[in-house]
Amino acid sequence: MIQNNEEIKKPRAVLCSVDLGDFDIDYSMKELENLADTAGAEVVAQFVQKTSHFEAATCIGTGKLAELADFCKNNEIDMVIFNHELTASQMRNIEDATDTDVIDRTTLILDIFAQRARSAEGRLQVELAQLKYRLPRLSGMGRVLSRQGGGIGSRGPGEAKLETDKRYIRNRIQKLESNLKELTKRREYAHKRRKKDGIITVAIVGYTNVGKSTLLNALTEAGVLAENMLFATLDPTARALELPDGRSVMLIDTVGLVSRLPHNLVEAFKSTLEEAINADLILNVCDISSKVAEEQVKITHDLICELGGGDIPMITVANKCDVLADKGAVMGKDTVFISAKTGYGFEKLLSVIAEGLKPTAKRLRLLIPYSDAGVLSKVRESGKVFLEQYEENGITADALVDITLLDAVEKYII
Repeated sequence: MIQNNEEIKKPRAVLCSVDLGDFDIDYSMKELENLADTAGAEVVAQFVQKTSHFEAATCIGTGKLAELADFCKNNEIDMVIFNHELTASQMRNIEDATDTDVIDRTTLILDIFAQRARSAEGRLQVELAQLKYRLPRLSGMGRVLSRQGGGIGSRGPGEAKLETDKRYIRNRIQKLESNLKELTKRREYAHKRRKKDGIITVAIVGYTNVGKSTLLNALTEAGVLAENMLFATLDPTARALELPDGRSVMLIDTVGLVSRLPHNLVEAFKSTLEEAINADLILNVCDISSKVAEEQVKITHDLICELGGGDIPMITVANKCDVLADKGAVMGKDTVFISAKTGYGFEKLLSVIAEGLKPTAKRLRLLIPYSDAGVLSKVRESGKVFLEQYEENGITADALVDITLLDAVEKYII
């Protein structure tokens, strides 16, 4: 990236984590590194301390903190990123010890969201989540908030607003919540309208960077951003898709998830994820080439259940199988294996989607006498006529007939 003929220097960052043994530390640190890279930082080193508990004052132990401080001093480190949520006092104590800016994992994710949000609702959600998270931590975020360059961890509502008194911030939170409630009412109306109009929706959910947007593009030629980066999609995108049985559905791409997604972030983006829990069918997409593919599927499933979508039919879709030699040994027999990149498995996937949806119409071949031609008009209004031919004894039609009309057309079925 070039600006004024000078290369913009990425902030040099050190990643730090406590390993309590409650999650895969190697995978988690790799994910944190990818998050830092997405936010625009250059990761120089990682510090991990295996222990049984967090230190109340500094998160990590005094010895490890001294080691971290020494490394920061000798390697021109601009920022330390912790793999856990930090309290205000922990943040302040670590900054004092290392003389370096300190942010935590949640702040990092929110920073990426602030970069990626495009819709008005998305920007409101980001600002609300940032303010709610930062409000109890203002006293410990002095160094980050005092920077005037808008660096990592300080994007979004802006430094000046966050340095004002807490009463202003609480008022701002109240206003944002009110604005989002209005947008929620509109979205609920849109959902009801879809149901009334008989629109079938299929939501794509799953971890960030597993290929959800690539799948949407490949199936519908949507042309949405699909890059090898975390949270490339933040706002939901919907496109029409025709199934093998002739039915048209609305395929919706949703925001990606990450492991250990903080509850306040789930709440902040609940409205975005509601596209999934209002769907008729969910595609739970995972990266089959990842060693934590099964964990990705489980966490996504659990989150959808937590949001109230546990009764919605869900299909597990294992993407990126083109880079995996032995597909069958990895996931269960009900998994659909695909490659969004090459198109492998698409025919099977579309067939499984059609089977997974409740029957709303049936494809039939009809012979309708000219005296009853009005029946074909009713079929066309609620379904679809693929082909019609005018014969001597009536109209022959290949049609997708709504189930509410099956009794009315029964005597015309060939």
